[in-house]
Amino acid sequence: MSEFQGCQLPEDLHYDLDYVWARPEEDGTFTIGVTDPAQTMSGRLQKARIKKVGTHLEAGRHVATLESGKWAGGVPVPFAGAVIARNDALLENPHLINIDPYGDAWIARVRPDDPATALERLHTGPDAVAALQAWIKRYDVQCMRCSD
Repeated sequence: MSEFQGCQLPEDLHYDLDYVWARPEEDGTFTIGVTDPAQTMSGRLQKARIKKVGTHLEAGRHVATLESGKWAGGVPVPFAGAVIARNDALLENPHLINIDPYGDAWIARVRPDDPATALERLHTGPDAVAALQAWIKRYDVQCMRCSD
């Protein structure tokens, strides 16, 4: 895993180069979450609303809305698909995203309408890490993960 200015940037994930990551799963679905720099910029998350299982979303639509004391925003899906699971633990404790954004604090799992094109808008590997490092520099982020 790469680290830059305290921000963890796993090379094996796929990124929208803004604040969303996606991880392909063996069953053809994708787990969606927010990046470490994004959780740092948002501040301590206080509320999470996640679409219900079975909800169909077009690319760019929000699978979740997150709120902190200083920020509120949506988490877009990078491809059209159906929500097949959501992380209900975040509904009770959205602050988990500030603790473990790539692990226990995944937001939803989505089955893409077209698996062959699901990754077209996403980036991975060294090029994605370099682009995310530029994002971190541009916004002058120094990542911090909270504890319970």
